[in-house]
Amino acid sequence: MPIYAYRCNQCGHSQDVLQKISDPLLTTCPACAQESFSKQVTSAGFALKGTGWYTTDFKDNTPSCPAAQTSAHNETPPPCSGSCMAQ
Repeated sequence: MPIYAYRCNQCGHSQDVLQKISDPLLTTCPACAQESFSKQVTSAGFALKGTGWYTTDFKDNTPSCPAAQTSAHNETPPPCSGSCMAQ
């Protein structure tokens, strides 16, 4: 079951509620008993694990194009030949 964040617009009371998707929305604030209790929009709380994700495979800042690497003799890199991705 998902956890939903609710907040009262009158008194500011906030509460996380574990409820089914099919359950009706809560409207009565448990703190002040007003009908101003509403569900908040929050970010999803999940983590992508394993290989193939940014944090495991693509976090490295090294250029994938060998032409984009600068040498000690040349300050500006030569243009990429199109065989690598633009950065």
